[in-house]
Amino acid sequence: MHNKSIIIGTGPAGLTAAIYLARANLNPLVIEGPEPGGQLTTTTEIENYPGFPEGIQGPELMDKLKIQAERFGAEFYTGWVNKVDLSKRPFILDIEGKGKMTTETLIISTGASAKYLGIPNEQENIGRGVSACATCDGFFFKNRELIVVGGGDTAMEEAQFLTKFASKVTIVHRRDELRASKIMQDRARSNPKIEWALNRSPLEVMADEHGVTGLNVYNSSTGEQEWMSAHGIFVAIGHRPNTTFLENQLLLDDHGYIVTKPGSTETSIPGVFASGDVQDSIYRQAITAAGSGAMAAMDSEKFIESLQRVHV
Repeated sequence: MHNKSIIIGTGPAGLTAAIYLARANLNPLVIEGPEPGGQLTTTTEIENYPGFPEGIQGPELMDKLKIQAERFGAEFYTGWVNKVDLSKRPFILDIEGKGKMTTETLIISTGASAKYLGIPNEQENIGRGVSACATCDGFFFKNRELIVVGGGDTAMEEAQFLTKFASKVTIVHRRDELRASKIMQDRARSNPKIEWALNRSPLEVMADEHGVTGLNVYNSSTGEQEWMSAHGIFVAIGHRPNTTFLENQLLLDDHGYIVTKPGSTETSIPGVFASGDVQDSIYRQAITAAGSGAMAAMDSEKFIESLQRVHV
């Protein structure tokens, strides 16, 4: 089956790209993985997405975007993209359960997955006090005690941001030395709302019917377990861009994010575009992902128009 455009991913970036391409009568095919909607499906209430003054639930927002894309003619298929061949155009995608498909343009919007700790009760409490996004969920913890797990710049930034809302933020790190830059450490240490729990390794998230109640940790200095009370636990140990299926066919940065040309969504291969968190390691917001999805669709449409001019 041949397509003018295929979009991989159904977060804000992929769905916005689908809306734009469908309205341009390009009938995009959108490939969604086993967890349609991306990271926002693990978020409860979203209050910073424009147009929803009362807030909106993450899954509901994703459903609305999908319905909007379908309204204009986008088609959806659920399945893994096992591999892609970008060596020549049309590009070839090997999709589980559907076989091989070809496309003139490809928009990669596969996002980046937050790294979690992998400890008991963590996954069960995502959205119930466990989070990997301070800017997304910090507002819901006004005057509460919070924990940030991590020792890099991201952890310091998250902790600083959370002090705008929390009564106290404790940074938990498994070693006595931090990976964060000196300036970020100094800022965190000078903040009176931030406390430190170094040489502590998280063991288990504790929760009741209302959500997170605390964190069990192992103190390597004393060799004993400790209980730390908290209403929220923010995991800040980095993100992993979902690019392994590309098998290094595109130019990636040192952290595995797709490199795009400044001011566009063009990648190192003409006809292949990237949008959302898979190419954005800085902002990682729903609204910035949606904006880059619109850009990718417009870039893709122009590319398709250029192909048609060549064949005329």
